[in-house]
Amino acid sequence: MTIRSAQQTLLAQLRQLYEEREAANITDWVMEYITGKRKTDRLLVAHEMMPAEWQRIWHRIGQELLTNKPVQYVLGEAWFAGLKFFVNEQVLIPRPETEELVEWLAQSAGLKNTGHKLLDIGTGSGCIPVVLKKKIPEWQVTALDTSAGALAIASKNAVLHKADIELLQLNFLDENAWLPLTVYDCIVSNPPYIRQSEKESMEKNVVAFEPGIALFVPDEDALLFYRKIALFAKTHLSKDGMIFLEINEALGDSVTELLIREGYTAELKKDLQGKDRMIKATWGT
Repeated sequence: MTIRSAQQTLLAQLRQLYEEREAANITDWVMEYITGKRKTDRLLVAHEMMPAEWQRIWHRIGQELLTNKPVQYVLGEAWFAGLKFFVNEQVLIPRPETEELVEWLAQSAGLKNTGHKLLDIGTGSGCIPVVLKKKIPEWQVTALDTSAGALAIASKNAVLHKADIELLQLNFLDENAWLPLTVYDCIVSNPPYIRQSEKESMEKNVVAFEPGIALFVPDEDALLFYRKIALFAKTHLSKDGMIFLEINEALGDSVTELLIREGYTAELKKDLQGKDRMIKATWGT
């Protein structure tokens, strides 16, 4: 099997599951992973035979992709803010809207010159604290998660990118677990925010493979994590400190109203797709 025929076969298979553009992007990613060559470089060797080991990897990857398993989990890697991160089914796949949240935080903190301690609540792969530590090295960055599996991946990513961050395992919903936590100048979180009733309308590859504990909240208490974060920040956010939150696009007004009731000012921001996706909160004045 030549490199070209392997690519064409994989693309044909993926067209059964994905739209043309996404199928082509996944195919390109897989072929670069297998061959170590970018698209333009592969054109120069398209008619060369694939070594047996490459063919075995190609076959395994193709079989896994046909189960609807996300390509990031199949390859064990995902890109976020220009950096490659290890991922597996223990953590959510980093998404572009979260990159926008991180960029908003970094810009706002730089303009305000707010302190040097940051807390990421529900860190997952560690993509948020790692990128922020790379952007602003002088910050002291702490990240927490309830999942030991997620923290293992976050630790691996911190080492990969030489990001000196503190990782803590604790259940943030348990207020007694807050005792060892200090006061922070900035709090950021991409918490679970998808209502259980929304599960049926979601893509199969998300529901079947990504960790439900990091995705879903009960319909009757969809703002659970935002309420807890607002309460936590009252005693763990420094004066002039800021909170940055990723949100469910359908709950922007609800989260904003919750924060205002708790004494914060809140700024709702749309992502590049025009969806209400993030909020910045500070103490009301």
